[in-house]
Amino acid sequence: MKKRSSSRAKSRDPVEITSKVSPRDSSASLGMTRAQRLRELIANDCVAMPGAPNASIARQIERAGFDAVYVSGAGLANCTAGLPDIGLLTLSEVVLLAGFIAKAVKIPAIVDADTGFGGGENAARTICELEAAGLAGCHLEDQEFPKRCGHLAGKSLIASADMEEKIKAAVSAKRDPNFLVIARTDARAIEDFAGAVKRARAYVAAGADAIFPEALQSKEEFREFARAIDVPLLANMTEFGKSPLLPFEELGDLGYRMVIFPQSAFRVSMKATGEFLRALKKRSSQVDWLEKMQTRAELYELFDYDPAQDFWEGYRAEV
Repeated sequence: MKKRSSSRAKSRDPVEITSKVSPRDSSASLGMTRAQRLRELIANDCVAMPGAPNASIARQIERAGFDAVYVSGAGLANCTAGLPDIGLLTLSEVVLLAGFIAKAVKIPAIVDADTGFGGGENAARTICELEAAGLAGCHLEDQEFPKRCGHLAGKSLIASADMEEKIKAAVSAKRDPNFLVIARTDARAIEDFAGAVKRARAYVAAGADAIFPEALQSKEEFREFARAIDVPLLANMTEFGKSPLLPFEELGDLGYRMVIFPQSAFRVSMKATGEFLRALKKRSSQVDWLEKMQTRAELYELFDYDPAQDFWEGYRAEV
């Protein structure tokens, strides 16, 4: 996905890097944390972040040339645990699963941290745990628990003041000042567009590094929101929801610095898997599907694994 420069460089605190950095280079080898690398990316351009429900797909995202990866809470719940996206995974489970993904790639990863797993103290602990697991940032949302997918009806919000306190606690808990704390508001679907803007401004005042307006309903709303909020913005291009699927380049031109595709790869793989299993049940053989399969050699190449070598040196411990 080719990037293009936006007419609006939306970053309160851009990281100044003078050396030229390749997205495939290890940030640690250049003395940067992944959070610093992410800050640099969004200061310079809009960044596409496909969603990865597991570490193998994260590696594929990196191989495809993307600069960052998104860890969807729905993806972790749906793909790994076989659960709906209603906040059933615990902090420990999200940290473990998101950590597998973050450590499998060299590019920065941000994760959906739902409601922060409780109040302000819980949100603060969430930041500490995700930092230690190698994540470059996360987003916290202003829904009441039990939460729901942002594109479904039946949600309710906590008071703006309570979310502001949660953001303050999360920001104060950061050990790496570059770790990105993104505040997500679901107010558009529950209050109205003006309510979403009002909450976003309050969340910025509370210290949020970026804002994620969930379920905006038109291109005009995306444009007006970007005009109203002067910190980096995240756009969610999830399929089958309330938001129009706008082109990545267009969102960059509107002023967005991050665009996530949270469930796209997962949905494609689930569709293909369902078709294969129906064919296997009918024909009792997978022979007709061999050309559609990833080969053993391709899998080993993805993992940087050579079975002829005595040891696998693929662990990437730098964060």
